[in-house]
Amino acid sequence: MVHIATLCGMGFGTSMMLKLFLDEILKQEGISARIDPWDLGSFKGQQADLVVAPIDMEDHLRSFEGKVVLIKNLVDKKEIKEKVLAALKDE
Repeated sequence: MVHIATLCGMGFGTSMMLKLFLDEILKQEGISARIDPWDLGSFKGQQADLVVAPIDMEDHLRSFEGKVVLIKNLVDKKEIKEKVLAALKDE
């Protein structure tokens, strides 16, 4: 099962919203995944196959060794779906 982390800068608002969108998208696609919402500080040292985060976190994720999907418009489900599914197909 693929492990996806959704990130935000502080708190859990953005990461939880991304998690809920991904829950819906992956269910429609028949893909099983563990999705954990994190804030950036708490994510340090954690593992995931894929990280989904706002584009403004790019600099903070340069050292992450897994796949990273950066989202420009956090409420655009089409963008999220296209980018995440493309990253998962590369698995």
